Amino acid sequence: MRIIEDVKLDYKDVLITPKRSSLSSRSEVKLERLFTFRSYNSWFGIPIIAANMDGVGTLQMDEALNKHHCMVALTKHYSDTKLIEHLQKKLDSTIYSMGISDEDLQKFDNVYNIVGNRLIRVCIDVANGYTQSFVNFIHKFRERYPNVILMAGNVVTPEMTEELILAGVDIVKVGIGPGSVCTTRKMTGIGYPQLSAVIECADAAHGLKGHIIADGGCTVPGDVVKAFAAGADFVMLGGMLAGHKEGGASPMSTNQFYGMSSDTAMDLHNGGVANYRASEGKTVEIPYRGEVSRTLQDILGGLRSACTYVGASELKELSKRATFIRVTQQLNNSLNAYEV
Repeated sequence: MRIIEDVKLDYKDVLITPKRSSLSSRSEVKLERLFTFRSYNSWFGIPIIAANMDGVGTLQMDEALNKHHCMVALTKHYSDTKLIEHLQKKLDSTIYSMGISDEDLQKFDNVYNIVGNRLIRVCIDVANGYTQSFVNFIHKFRERYPNVILMAGNVVTPEMTEELILAGVDIVKVGIGPGSVCTTRKMTGIGYPQLSAVIECADAAHGLKGHIIADGGCTVPGDVVKAFAAGADFVMLGGMLAGHKEGGASPMSTNQFYGMSSDTAMDLHNGGVANYRASEGKTVEIPYRGEVSRTLQDILGGLRSACTYVGASELKELSKRATFIRVTQQLNNSLNAYEV
Protein backbone atom coordinates (compact mmCIF):
# COMPACT_ATOMS: atom_id res chain seq x y z
CA MET A 1 0.00 0.00 0.00
CA ARG A 2 1.18 3.53 -0.73
CA ILE A 3 -0.31 7.01 -0.75
CA ILE A 4 0.15 9.51 -3.57
CA GLU A 5 0.30 12.87 -1.84
CA ASP A 6 0.42 15.06 -4.95
CA VAL A 7 -2.65 17.25 -5.33
CA LYS A 8 -5.19 15.89 -7.84
CA LEU A 9 -8.03 18.07 -9.06
CA ASP A 10 -11.58 17.85 -10.44
CA TYR A 11 -13.27 20.40 -12.68
CA LYS A 12 -14.91 22.06 -9.68
CA ASP A 13 -11.52 22.75 -8.11
CA VAL A 14 -10.32 25.23 -10.73
CA LEU A 15 -11.18 28.23 -12.88
CA ILE A 16 -9.38 29.57 -15.96
CA THR A 17 -7.88 33.03 -15.76
CA PRO A 18 -8.69 35.52 -18.57
CA LYS A 19 -5.94 36.96 -20.77
CA ARG A 20 -5.58 39.79 -23.26
CA SER A 21 -7.19 38.91 -26.57
CA SER A 22 -7.22 40.30 -30.10
CA LEU A 23 -10.58 38.66 -30.84
CA SER A 24 -13.50 41.03 -31.10
CA SER A 25 -16.34 38.50 -31.38
CA ARG A 26 -17.19 34.93 -30.41
CA SER A 27 -18.07 34.35 -34.05
CA GLU A 28 -14.37 34.51 -34.93
CA VAL A 29 -13.62 31.32 -32.97
CA LYS A 30 -13.23 28.12 -34.98
CA LEU A 31 -14.38 25.04 -33.06
CA GLU A 32 -13.89 22.48 -35.85
CA ARG A 33 -10.67 20.50 -35.76
CA LEU A 34 -8.91 18.19 -38.19
CA PHE A 35 -7.49 15.09 -36.53
CA THR A 36 -5.09 12.62 -38.09
CA PHE A 37 -4.75 9.39 -36.13
CA ARG A 38 -2.09 6.75 -35.70
CA SER A 39 -4.18 4.47 -37.94
CA TYR A 40 -3.72 7.12 -40.69
CA ASN A 41 -7.44 7.90 -40.68
CA SER A 42 -8.66 11.47 -40.27
CA TRP A 43 -11.79 13.21 -39.01
CA PHE A 44 -12.94 16.81 -39.23
CA GLY A 45 -15.58 18.34 -36.99
CA ILE A 46 -16.39 19.65 -33.52
CA PRO A 47 -14.95 17.12 -31.02
CA ILE A 48 -18.03 16.65 -28.85
CA ILE A 49 -19.30 13.06 -28.52
CA ALA A 50 -22.66 11.91 -27.15
CA ALA A 51 -22.09 8.98 -24.80
CA ASN A 52 -23.18 5.43 -25.63
CA MET A 53 -25.91 5.46 -22.99
CA ASP A 54 -29.62 4.79 -23.23
CA GLY A 55 -31.43 8.04 -23.98
CA VAL A 56 -28.25 9.65 -25.31
CA GLY A 57 -26.47 7.42 -27.84
CA THR A 58 -29.53 6.93 -30.05
CA LEU A 59 -29.95 6.76 -33.82
CA GLN A 60 -32.02 9.95 -33.73
CA MET A 61 -29.35 11.74 -31.69
CA ASP A 62 -26.79 10.68 -34.28
CA GLU A 63 -28.76 12.29 -37.08
CA ALA A 64 -29.25 15.47 -35.04
CA LEU A 65 -25.61 15.89 -33.95
CA ASN A 66 -24.36 15.05 -37.43
CA LYS A 67 -25.92 18.33 -38.57
CA HIS A 68 -23.72 20.14 -36.03
CA HIS A 69 -20.55 18.22 -37.05
CA CYS A 70 -20.32 16.42 -33.68
CA MET A 71 -20.26 12.64 -33.04
CA VAL A 72 -22.46 10.07 -31.29
CA ALA A 73 -21.35 6.78 -29.76
CA LEU A 74 -24.37 4.56 -30.32
CA THR A 75 -25.52 2.31 -27.50
CA LYS A 76 -24.41 -1.30 -27.67
CA HIS A 77 -27.96 -2.61 -27.68
CA TYR A 78 -29.19 -1.95 -31.20
CA SER A 79 -29.78 -5.02 -33.35
CA ASP A 80 -27.60 -5.90 -36.33
CA THR A 81 -30.47 -4.99 -38.65
CA LYS A 82 -30.99 -1.50 -37.23
CA LEU A 83 -27.26 -0.78 -37.19
CA ILE A 84 -26.82 -1.88 -40.80
CA GLU A 85 -29.76 0.24 -41.91
CA HIS A 86 -28.43 3.25 -40.04
CA LEU A 87 -24.87 2.88 -41.30
CA GLN A 88 -26.12 2.93 -44.87
CA LYS A 89 -26.77 6.65 -44.32
CA LYS A 90 -23.01 7.28 -44.24
CA LEU A 91 -23.17 9.88 -41.49
CA ASP A 92 -19.81 11.34 -40.50
CA SER A 93 -20.86 11.27 -36.85
CA THR A 94 -21.57 7.59 -36.17
CA ILE A 95 -19.46 5.61 -33.71
CA TYR A 96 -20.18 1.89 -33.31
CA SER A 97 -19.94 0.80 -29.65
CA MET A 98 -19.13 -2.72 -28.46
CA GLY A 99 -17.81 -4.80 -25.58
CA ILE A 100 -15.15 -7.50 -25.60
CA SER A 101 -17.16 -10.73 -25.50
CA ASP A 102 -17.15 -13.29 -28.30
CA GLU A 103 -20.76 -12.32 -29.00
CA ASP A 104 -19.75 -8.65 -29.33
CA LEU A 105 -17.05 -9.52 -31.85
CA GLN A 106 -19.36 -11.79 -33.82
CA LYS A 107 -21.99 -9.05 -34.02
CA PHE A 108 -19.40 -6.56 -35.24
CA ASP A 109 -18.16 -9.04 -37.85
CA ASN A 110 -21.73 -9.51 -39.09
CA VAL A 111 -22.31 -5.78 -39.45
CA TYR A 112 -18.91 -5.04 -40.98
CA ASN A 113 -19.25 -7.81 -43.55
CA ILE A 114 -22.30 -6.00 -44.94
CA VAL A 115 -21.46 -2.31 -44.59
CA GLY A 116 -17.68 -2.55 -44.98
CA ASN A 117 -15.80 0.74 -44.90
CA ARG A 118 -18.95 2.64 -43.96
CA LEU A 119 -18.15 1.39 -40.46
CA ILE A 120 -15.01 3.41 -39.80
CA ARG A 121 -15.34 4.61 -36.16
CA VAL A 122 -15.46 2.03 -33.34
CA CYS A 123 -15.55 2.42 -29.55
CA ILE A 124 -14.59 -0.61 -27.46
CA ASP A 125 -16.10 0.25 -24.11
CA VAL A 126 -15.60 -1.48 -20.75
CA ALA A 127 -15.87 -0.19 -17.21
CA ASN A 128 -12.40 -1.42 -16.25
CA GLY A 129 -9.76 -0.85 -18.89
CA TYR A 130 -7.00 -2.32 -16.73
CA THR A 131 -7.67 -6.02 -17.31
CA GLN A 132 -5.34 -8.11 -19.43
CA SER A 133 -8.33 -9.56 -21.26
CA PHE A 134 -9.22 -6.05 -22.44
CA VAL A 135 -5.70 -5.36 -23.72
CA ASN A 136 -5.60 -8.76 -25.43
CA PHE A 137 -8.90 -7.98 -27.16
CA ILE A 138 -7.55 -4.63 -28.37
CA HIS A 139 -4.57 -6.38 -29.98
CA LYS A 140 -6.84 -8.97 -31.57
CA PHE A 141 -9.33 -6.42 -32.86
CA ARG A 142 -6.69 -4.07 -34.27
CA GLU A 143 -5.00 -6.93 -36.11
CA ARG A 144 -8.32 -7.96 -37.64
CA TYR A 145 -9.45 -4.40 -38.44
CA PRO A 146 -6.38 -2.22 -39.09
CA ASN A 147 -8.27 0.51 -40.93
CA VAL A 148 -10.86 1.70 -38.39
CA ILE A 149 -10.58 4.70 -36.07
CA LEU A 150 -10.40 2.85 -32.75
CA MET A 151 -11.50 4.36 -29.44
CA ALA A 152 -11.23 2.35 -26.23
CA GLY A 153 -11.33 2.67 -22.45
CA ASN A 154 -11.85 3.54 -19.72
CA VAL A 155 -8.60 4.31 -17.91
CA VAL A 156 -7.29 7.21 -15.80
CA THR A 157 -3.51 6.84 -15.65
CA PRO A 158 -0.73 7.74 -18.11
CA GLU A 159 0.83 4.27 -18.06
CA MET A 160 -2.37 2.54 -19.17
CA THR A 161 -3.05 5.26 -21.72
CA GLU A 162 0.32 4.52 -23.28
CA GLU A 163 -0.27 0.77 -23.23
CA LEU A 164 -3.59 1.07 -25.04
CA ILE A 165 -2.13 3.38 -27.68
CA LEU A 166 0.77 1.02 -28.29
CA ALA A 167 -1.76 -1.82 -28.57
CA GLY A 168 -3.45 0.00 -31.45
CA VAL A 169 -5.94 2.45 -29.94
CA ASP A 170 -6.24 5.82 -31.67
CA ILE A 171 -8.27 7.59 -28.97
CA VAL A 172 -8.25 6.53 -25.30
CA LYS A 173 -11.33 7.15 -23.16
CA VAL A 174 -10.35 8.70 -19.83
CA GLY A 175 -12.57 8.64 -16.75
CA ILE A 176 -13.55 6.19 -14.00
CA GLY A 177 -16.40 7.25 -11.76
CA PRO A 178 -16.94 10.96 -12.54
CA GLY A 179 -20.28 10.55 -14.34
CA SER A 180 -23.43 11.98 -12.75
CA VAL A 181 -25.17 8.58 -12.66
CA CYS A 182 -22.06 6.49 -11.96
CA THR A 183 -21.55 5.16 -8.42
CA THR A 184 -18.26 3.33 -8.97
CA ARG A 185 -16.38 5.60 -6.59
CA LYS A 186 -18.97 5.08 -3.85
CA MET A 187 -19.26 1.34 -4.38
CA THR A 188 -15.58 0.50 -4.88
CA GLY A 189 -13.48 3.45 -3.73
CA ILE A 190 -11.81 3.38 -7.16
CA GLY A 191 -11.30 6.50 -9.28
CA TYR A 192 -9.16 9.52 -10.07
CA PRO A 193 -10.05 13.24 -10.05
CA GLN A 194 -11.08 13.93 -13.62
CA LEU A 195 -9.21 17.15 -14.40
CA SER A 196 -5.89 15.66 -13.30
CA ALA A 197 -6.65 12.41 -15.13
CA VAL A 198 -7.24 14.35 -18.34
CA ILE A 199 -4.06 16.44 -17.94
CA GLU A 200 -1.86 13.44 -17.22
CA CYS A 201 -3.37 11.07 -19.79
CA ALA A 202 -3.38 13.72 -22.51
CA ASP A 203 0.31 14.36 -21.91
CA ALA A 204 1.05 10.64 -22.20
CA ALA A 205 -1.10 10.19 -25.32
CA HIS A 206 0.22 13.20 -27.20
CA GLY A 207 3.78 12.03 -26.67
CA LEU A 208 2.89 8.95 -28.74
CA LYS A 209 0.82 10.92 -31.28
CA GLY A 210 -2.33 9.47 -29.74
CA HIS A 211 -5.49 11.21 -28.54
CA ILE A 212 -7.88 11.07 -25.59
CA ILE A 213 -11.56 11.53 -24.82
CA ALA A 214 -12.48 13.15 -21.50
CA ASP A 215 -15.41 10.94 -20.51
CA GLY A 216 -17.60 12.01 -17.60
CA GLY A 217 -17.81 14.73 -14.99
CA CYS A 218 -19.12 17.58 -17.15
CA THR A 219 -22.33 19.08 -15.77
CA VAL A 220 -22.19 22.60 -17.27
CA PRO A 221 -20.57 24.11 -20.41
CA GLY A 222 -17.72 25.47 -18.27
CA ASP A 223 -16.68 21.90 -17.42
CA VAL A 224 -16.46 21.11 -21.13
CA VAL A 225 -14.21 24.15 -21.51
CA LYS A 226 -11.98 22.95 -18.67
CA ALA A 227 -11.68 19.49 -20.22
CA PHE A 228 -10.48 20.89 -23.52
CA ALA A 229 -8.21 23.35 -21.71
CA ALA A 230 -6.69 20.43 -19.81
CA GLY A 231 -5.65 18.81 -23.09
CA ALA A 232 -8.59 16.60 -24.04
CA ASP A 233 -8.94 16.11 -27.78
CA PHE A 234 -12.58 15.04 -27.47
CA VAL A 235 -15.18 15.42 -24.72
CA MET A 236 -17.90 12.79 -24.21
CA LEU A 237 -21.19 13.91 -22.66
CA GLY A 238 -23.97 11.86 -21.07
CA GLY A 239 -26.14 13.73 -18.59
CA MET A 240 -25.79 17.06 -20.38
CA LEU A 241 -27.39 15.52 -23.48
CA ALA A 242 -30.04 13.45 -21.68
CA GLY A 243 -33.73 14.36 -21.55
CA HIS A 244 -34.00 15.47 -25.15
CA LYS A 245 -36.49 14.58 -27.85
CA GLU A 246 -33.79 12.85 -29.92
CA GLY A 247 -33.00 10.54 -27.01
CA GLY A 248 -36.60 9.40 -26.70
CA ALA A 249 -37.67 11.76 -23.90
CA SER A 250 -41.22 13.05 -23.82
CA PRO A 251 -42.93 16.08 -22.24
CA MET A 252 -45.89 13.83 -21.36
CA SER A 253 -44.06 11.26 -19.23
CA THR A 254 -41.40 10.79 -16.57
CA ASN A 255 -37.98 10.65 -18.18
CA GLN A 256 -35.29 8.51 -16.61
CA PHE A 257 -31.55 8.80 -17.03
CA TYR A 258 -29.43 5.98 -15.68
CA GLY A 259 -25.93 4.63 -15.65
CA MET A 260 -25.28 1.61 -17.85
CA SER A 261 -24.19 -0.38 -14.79
CA SER A 262 -27.32 0.54 -12.83
CA ASP A 263 -30.09 -1.82 -11.76
CA THR A 264 -32.32 -0.22 -14.38
CA ALA A 265 -29.92 -0.86 -17.25
CA MET A 266 -29.05 -4.39 -16.20
CA ASP A 267 -32.69 -5.32 -15.67
CA LEU A 268 -33.47 -4.02 -19.13
CA HIS A 269 -30.55 -5.47 -21.07
CA ASN A 270 -29.23 -8.39 -19.02
CA GLY A 271 -32.24 -9.71 -17.14
CA GLY A 272 -31.00 -8.35 -13.81
CA VAL A 273 -27.84 -7.87 -11.80
CA ALA A 274 -25.62 -10.96 -11.81
CA ASN A 275 -25.21 -12.58 -8.39
CA TYR A 276 -21.45 -11.99 -8.37
CA ARG A 277 -21.61 -8.21 -8.75
CA ALA A 278 -23.30 -5.06 -7.48
CA SER A 279 -24.87 -2.17 -9.30
CA GLU A 280 -22.44 0.71 -9.95
CA GLY A 281 -24.92 3.20 -11.32
CA LYS A 282 -28.05 5.03 -10.30
CA THR A 283 -31.31 6.15 -11.92
CA VAL A 284 -32.57 9.73 -11.78
CA GLU A 285 -35.62 11.52 -13.13
CA ILE A 286 -34.89 14.42 -15.43
CA PRO A 287 -37.11 17.09 -16.99
CA TYR A 288 -37.94 17.12 -20.68
CA ARG A 289 -35.49 19.47 -22.39
CA GLY A 290 -36.86 19.66 -25.93
CA GLU A 291 -34.66 19.41 -28.98
CA VAL A 292 -30.95 18.91 -28.42
CA SER A 293 -29.92 21.75 -30.74
CA ARG A 294 -30.63 24.40 -28.09
CA THR A 295 -28.53 22.61 -25.46
CA LEU A 296 -25.76 22.11 -27.98
CA GLN A 297 -25.86 25.81 -28.80
CA ASP A 298 -25.30 26.60 -25.11
CA ILE A 299 -22.32 24.23 -24.96
CA LEU A 300 -20.71 25.51 -28.15
CA GLY A 301 -21.48 29.09 -27.21
CA GLY A 302 -19.72 28.58 -23.89
CA LEU A 303 -16.69 27.17 -25.70
CA ARG A 304 -16.51 30.11 -28.09
CA SER A 305 -16.85 32.59 -25.25
CA ALA A 306 -14.09 30.88 -23.25
CA CYS A 307 -11.78 31.00 -26.25
CA THR A 308 -12.32 34.76 -26.57
CA TYR A 309 -11.52 35.21 -22.87
CA VAL A 310 -8.07 33.64 -23.33
CA GLY A 311 -7.36 34.79 -26.88
CA ALA A 312 -7.70 31.45 -28.65
CA SER A 313 -8.99 31.87 -32.21
CA GLU A 314 -9.27 28.08 -32.58
CA LEU A 315 -10.33 25.36 -30.15
CA LYS A 316 -7.02 23.58 -30.59
CA GLU A 317 -5.25 26.66 -29.13
CA LEU A 318 -7.26 26.62 -25.91
CA SER A 319 -5.01 24.22 -23.99
CA LYS A 320 -1.93 26.25 -24.93
CA ARG A 321 -3.45 29.48 -23.63
CA ALA A 322 -5.18 28.21 -20.49
CA THR A 323 -3.92 28.91 -16.98
CA PHE A 324 -5.86 27.15 -14.23
CA ILE A 325 -6.16 28.65 -10.78
CA ARG A 326 -7.26 26.57 -7.81
CA VAL A 327 -10.38 27.77 -6.05
CA THR A 328 -10.76 25.08 -3.39
CA GLN A 329 -8.64 24.26 -0.36
CA GLN A 330 -6.73 21.00 -0.47
CA LEU A 331 -3.83 19.49 1.43
CA ASN A 332 -1.06 21.25 -0.46
CA ASN A 333 -1.87 24.96 -0.43
CA SER A 334 1.49 25.87 -1.96
CA LEU A 335 0.29 24.94 -5.45
CA ASN A 336 -1.84 27.87 -6.57
CA ALA A 337 -1.75 27.74 -10.35
CA TYR A 338 -0.19 25.83 -13.20
CA GLU A 339 -0.28 25.99 -16.97
CA VAL A 340 -1.00 23.23 -19.50
